[in-house]
Formats: sequence, C-alpha cells, structure tokens
Amino acid sequence: MASTPLRAGGRGAALSSSRPRREPDRPSRLRIWLRRRRGLAKPAALGLLAAGLLGAVGVGLYIADPAGRVQAVVENAAAIGASAGLEVQEVVVEGRRNTPPDLLRAAIGVERGDPLLGFSPAEARARLETIAWVESAHVERRMPATILVRLTERTPFAIWQHQGRFTLIDREGRPITSDTLDAFGPLPLVVGPGADRHAAALHDLLQAHGDILARTQALVRVGERRWNLKLHSGTDILLPEGHEAPALNRLAELHARHALLDRPLVAIDMRLPDRLVLRPPPAPEPTPQPQRRPATREGNRG
Repeated sequence: MASTPLRAGGRGAALSSSRPRREPDRPSRLRIWLRRRRGLAKPAALGLLAAGLLGAVGVGLYIADPAGRVQAVVENAAAIGASAGLEVQEVVVEGRRNTPPDLLRAAIGVERGDPLLGFSPAEARARLETIAWVESAHVERRMPATILVRLTERTPFAIWQHQGRFTLIDREGRPITSDTLDAFGPLPLVVGPGADRHAAALHDLLQAHGDILARTQALVRVGERRWNLKLHSGTDILLPEGHEAPALNRLAELHARHALLDRPLVAIDMRLPDRLVLRPPPAPEPTPQPQRRPATREGNRG
C-alpha cells in the first residue's frame, strides 16, 4: 500500500503543533562567571593594549638602536602605562611584624597615583633587603593598580654584648637593631668577640639541659675559641674547647647527684677531661678585735 504524504492541514500538522514548547537553557557557569567579571574587562583590555604598545615600541627601538633599546623601553614604559590608565592605587604588604613602617615605605618607593609600569619590582626588592629586619622580599605588580610586597623577617635570637654595646642578633649573628631591646622578651645574653656567630650552637646544646639553662645568665666567649657559662649565682663554668657537649652531660649528672650548681662556688673548671676543679669563695678575713688598754693603778697619796 502506497504511503500518503502528510499535508499542512492534515493530521501530521496537528501532531507537530501539539508538542510542548522547549524552555530556554539555563546559562552555563562560564557565562555566569563572565557576567560577574564584566567590570574587569575594561582594565584588562587597557592592560593588553599597553603591553602591545610597549612591545611594539621595544621592537622598533631594537631595530633602530640595539645598544640603547632597554633604557629607552624603560623610559617610555611609565608614559605608556599612564596613557592606558594604569596607576598605583594600593600597596599591599604581607609578613611585616617588626620592620619600621617608615623604612618600608622609603624602600618600596611608590605612592598612590604613580604609573604602575614605571615601578621596578626588582629595584624595590633590592632596597627592601638592605633593611636589617628583612631576610628576603618578594615584590610584584598586579594589574590594574596594585603593588604586592611579601616580607620574610629575621627572627630575634639573642642579645649580643660587645664593647659596652647591646645589639639584637639573629641565629647567624647578623645585627638587627640596638633599640627597644626589652620589647622582644627574655633572650639569651651572649658576650664577647665571636659570641654573635657561634652562640647558636652552644645554646642548642643547653636546650637539652633545662637545669643548667635555667641557671645561666650569659654565654661568654673567651679568646674567640671556647666558652664560659655565667650563672645567676655568680658562678663561672669553664667549658673545654670543642668538647662542650660531653662537659654539659657530665655537669648535668653532677648536679643531679650533688646539687652542684646550687653550691656557693666562684668557678667550676671543666677544661681537663679527667679532673674537676671547684673554686670556693675566699674565706672571710677575721674581724680584728679591739685592743684592750692595760689597767693602771693609782699610787697612794701622802
């Protein structure tokens, strides 16, 4: 039996028109994301335009004057960025705890409204790392208007006494500051030439001997080769050169058995491996007794 084609007014047309109308699709996540960031399109376009102009200027200068191309590009970068509307509006600093704010601002060297492309992150980082508090710095430009600075500061380790001066130092012995030393809490006191560079190793050994460390007032470097421990009681402990660890172990055992560190001693000399020399305080001199005058008798009067 031959098939009959459906006409527009026939049953086939009625079936086609009876289908439910399809609802419009929900916007995809990408479209939603683009709509929310529509406000950034103009700054981004300006940034791309500025980068393109800068690249074109660089290529032209390279062809015209290869020797002076870098200097010329740097000199024109600020003007190109300013024409594109790229200006510094915010400086964000992360990791600052003790670095003085005035030194920080001077080292960054940028103010609000300065051309963003005229700012050199490498030069700012070099200036920041000359500040005593700064261990390292990371500086970057963030389009369209932000300078980001991340600091890693030095950690105070001890106070170094040398030639009558007191200086805050880190573990490597690098000086940090000589001001407001009491603001950094109780820190070890290290004394003498070379004590700044070598005190960390001895202090690490003392960490294992709490009784000794709690009684220690200062770590004194002697002749830039060995150490004395100055106790709060006034006792000096003379440690052997290069053998501090076994000497401290021996001292801890003697204190545990005989309370040696609590005795009234002038010095405990441990420089000899097979001998311990204890120096007691000098005996007090006897108090001179007042001399009595001999009694005199009065003679009889005539």
